[in-house]
Amino acid sequence: METTAADEVVGICRDLLRIDTTNTGDPRTTVGERVAAEYVAGKLGEAGIDVELHESAPKRANLIARIPGADRSRGALLVHGHLDVVPADASEWSVDPFSGEEKDGYLWGRGAIDMKDFDAMMLAVVRDWARTGYVPPRDIVLCYTADEEAGMQYGSQWLVDNHREKFEGCTEAVGEVGGYSYTVNDDLRLYLVQTAEKGLDWLRLHATGRPGHGSFIHDDNAVTNLADAVARVGHHRFPTVVTPTVRTFLEQVGDALQIDIDPAEPELAIAKLGPIANLIGATIRNTANPTRLEAGYKDNVIPGRASATIDCRTLPGEADQFLATLRELIGPDIEIEHVHQQPAVETSFDGALVDAMGAALRAEDPGARTVPYLMSGGTDAKAFATLGIRCFGFAPLRLPADLNFASLFHGIDERVPVEGLKFGVRVLDRLLRNS
Repeated sequence: METTAADEVVGICRDLLRIDTTNTGDPRTTVGERVAAEYVAGKLGEAGIDVELHESAPKRANLIARIPGADRSRGALLVHGHLDVVPADASEWSVDPFSGEEKDGYLWGRGAIDMKDFDAMMLAVVRDWARTGYVPPRDIVLCYTADEEAGMQYGSQWLVDNHREKFEGCTEAVGEVGGYSYTVNDDLRLYLVQTAEKGLDWLRLHATGRPGHGSFIHDDNAVTNLADAVARVGHHRFPTVVTPTVRTFLEQVGDALQIDIDPAEPELAIAKLGPIANLIGATIRNTANPTRLEAGYKDNVIPGRASATIDCRTLPGEADQFLATLRELIGPDIEIEHVHQQPAVETSFDGALVDAMGAALRAEDPGARTVPYLMSGGTDAKAFATLGIRCFGFAPLRLPADLNFASLFHGIDERVPVEGLKFGVRVLDRLLRNS
């Protein structure tokens, strides 16, 4: 019997999960993606597909392969996934996070849904094409990146800055995080397709004061000055803003759930969405969350400087107003340093590729209905969108109705349903054949 993509995808995903590609954000402790990139290169090489490895730093490798299509005058489709994963503390997991263990109908491991599942789907599909001699309708550019989890400076952004010619002709892109199901009832599942994502701005606040002995009275304490500013930011609730993408999402969800949704009170509707409420809830307002504090070198010395990190996420079109509000909250005496900035991205939910997504899903799940959504986090789409590419999140998975999918991203006991993987590779194959 001939091997199919669905036959291969679980084994490929297991292999990738067993390769530790932890990205701590610190070059001294980051493991690197080179070994995983070489694994992918080997699998593509076995299928006769030419690949290019581009190392942005020692052990930080990116891979690109272009598969020629039948009509090379058409715009190419970029299909991308990152190979790095966030850290995992084995003591918190019920399985070894790098074991790729299969149990209870799931494949377990760090990266199972973020995003070595889709990495495996991409690889399984094109290997199947090579075995059967299939030629896609247009060029497909495969890209496996490093460093998505820590700012993309060694991954997609580095590729865009240094090898943008590799993406020449690409008009659309498919990557994470979308195409997964939300069960409404036995006959209806909404599949969320990412068409937008928030902007990212990692800020570092620096407060200064008069240093001195900890036993003295100090009215100008850098730690106190910083703490006051951080508390104001952390306690502030930004107002609700319903973007075009979120408005469309709410309208379609309201229709599917047969509930009236007031755009002025979106939280009431989102609260009814169960496991994905947290994922969607962060998409109706800007956020600024303090994440790190740093000050001092000795318990009895008041430092002259204190610093804090604020993770800011902004809705499309909201960055300027957001920063003005944040400046008021922080106050005039605190220095603001922009450590890493990436703009919000948004595209419309229309066109032949969007139609093909819906058709591919319905072919495998007659109860499928696609809806657009805005993602609160960030992906490699931020870098690729700067090239004028329309970016979508579509890594298809049919999920068990009771699975809290959102909690698995960067979470403990991350896992992907085995049948969901096989479903996903069939849907991806259909999409790429008909796009």
